[in-house]
Amino acid sequence: MRDAYFVLYEMCISYIFALELKGEKNGNCAFPGRTFPGVCSYIIPKCNKWYCCGIKKNEYICGMIFFKPMPMENQNYIMREITPLSERDCFYIADRRKTEFTYPIHCHAEYELNFTEHASGVRRVVGDSAEIIGDYDLVLITGKELEHVWEQHECTSGDIREITIQFSPDLFFGNVVNKNQFDSIRRMLERAQCGLSFPMQAIMKVYNWLDKLASEEQGFYAVMNFLRILYELSLYDNARVLSSSSFAKIETFSDSRRVQKVQKYISTHYQEEIRLASLADMVGMTPVSFSRFFRLRTGKTLSDYIIDIRLGFATRMLVDSTRTIAEVCYDCGFNNLSNFNRMFKRKKGCSPKEFRENYRKKKLVI
Repeated sequence: MRDAYFVLYEMCISYIFALELKGEKNGNCAFPGRTFPGVCSYIIPKCNKWYCCGIKKNEYICGMIFFKPMPMENQNYIMREITPLSERDCFYIADRRKTEFTYPIHCHAEYELNFTEHASGVRRVVGDSAEIIGDYDLVLITGKELEHVWEQHECTSGDIREITIQFSPDLFFGNVVNKNQFDSIRRMLERAQCGLSFPMQAIMKVYNWLDKLASEEQGFYAVMNFLRILYELSLYDNARVLSSSSFAKIETFSDSRRVQKVQKYISTHYQEEIRLASLADMVGMTPVSFSRFFRLRTGKTLSDYIIDIRLGFATRMLVDSTRTIAEVCYDCGFNNLSNFNRMFKRKKGCSPKEFRENYRKKKLVI
C-alpha cells in the first residue's frame, strides 16, 4: 500500500488538482486511515487501479496526500499537508527514489525527520532559512506552522534518495519526554521547532539505521530503532537551528533567569530603540558584565541577537503582508533603510525584495 501511495503522490505532485466543485454530497469518502464527512468523491487512475479521494470545496489533492490552503493576507497560499500518518501508528516512513523535487512549500502538524542522499545542489527552505545542500542532508522539523520545501534548484542528480519519517507529537505520551532518560531528546525536539540541521558526523552515525528502518516492518522493534535514531541525534549539540524564532513564531528563552528576562523584553519591544545600559540595569549588572554574560549564555552578542530577532519579524512580515520594504524596515525597529537592506543581504543572502519574490514563487507553484 505504501508504494502505491507514493507512486500516486509523485505522479500528481507537479500538478495539484485545483478543483472547482459544483456541489457537495453527504456521506463519507474513504481515505487511507482517514474519513472526511460531507465531501465530494473523485476518482484518480493509476497503474490500472482506481483510488477514491475525498475533496472539499477549495481544497486540493496532491496524489494521495491531502492539502488545505492556508489563507494569507496577500492571497498567496502555503499548503497545509494532512499526512498519511494514522492515529494508530507511531510513525510513518517513506523511502523514495526520484530524479527531481516537485512538491510545493507546505507545513503540517506532525513532526518530520527528512533525509536526502545524492541531492547536491538542491535548495532547502525551512522558515526564513534557504541553503544549498550537499550530497547528504538530514533535518528535523517539529514546528507545526513552520513552512518548508526542498527545491530542485541546481541539482542534476538522476538518483536522489529521500527518506521521510513523520511522527506525532503524541508519540512521547504523557510525561515520558520529561523523564531524565529523555532529556536530550526533549531538548532536541524543542530546538527543532525552528528546524534543525544535523552535521555530517551525525548523519553517518544513523545512516545504516535509517536505511534499515526504511525496509523493515513497522513493528515493536522498528519503534525501538526509531527511538534509538532520535536519541543518537539528540547527542549532537552542534546541530544547527535553521529558521529564526521570530519567523517561526516560537519563543525560545535561555535557562538563565536574567537572560530570559532580557529576551522577553526584546521580543515585545523589538520595534523600539533598545539600549544596552537599560537592559543591563534591568538585571542589575554593569553593561560590560552583562554583554559578556549574555554572549556566554546565548552564543551571540547582544547586538546580533537583537538584529536576528528584528530580521525574523521582518521576513515574516515580507511573507505575510503587502507592506512596502520601507514600512517593514521601520515597523521592525530598524531606523535606516540602507542599513536594513545591507544587514538583510548579509544575513539572508538576498535583498528583502528578492526574499519576498522568491517566497511568492514557491507558493505559486500550486
